[in-house]
Amino acid sequence: MDFFDLLTEVIDLRSFSNLWYWIVLAILWSSMSHWTVGVPYYLVTRSKRGDAQAAEDLLVLTRMNAERNVTYAQTSGTVAMGFSTFILSGLAVTGWAYGVEFSQAIFLLLCPSMLVIALGVWTSYRLKADDYRHVPQILRQHRTMVQMLGVVFIFVTAFWGMYQNVNVGPLG
Repeated sequence: MDFFDLLTEVIDLRSFSNLWYWIVLAILWSSMSHWTVGVPYYLVTRSKRGDAQAAEDLLVLTRMNAERNVTYAQTSGTVAMGFSTFILSGLAVTGWAYGVEFSQAIFLLLCPSMLVIALGVWTSYRLKADDYRHVPQILRQHRTMVQMLGVVFIFVTAFWGMYQNVNVGPLG
């Protein structure tokens, strides 16, 4: 077995039957749930328990990341949205109109990620409008919304992946 055969065995483009795809999906949603507007969620829980240093760090990190998100959205948001829409629509067309499973898999990773990014920008605007007075509550609400999106999209991805595996079957 040469290197190319080994590489194509490990990185199979039939994504829904590949263990690596499901590992990436789990890591992606775990990371998106843990990092709320660029702030690790453990700071929210530590500040809620009364840790003064964690509360100060939470406020500083939240302010810094929210301001960065708002500035980025105001300066480059339209271009980023256009580029993201172009990539997602290209993946959707090649995935479902032409039946490319790899494009379907990447779409099912990127589309929810783009929604979570948009939710993060919206949360950043909320934090800034609130003048950072209720940071822990707003970040908890953000995390809850991300987790709800995660449940829905993991279900959709698992359902579509099972359908593809049953419908297409093993390579022969």
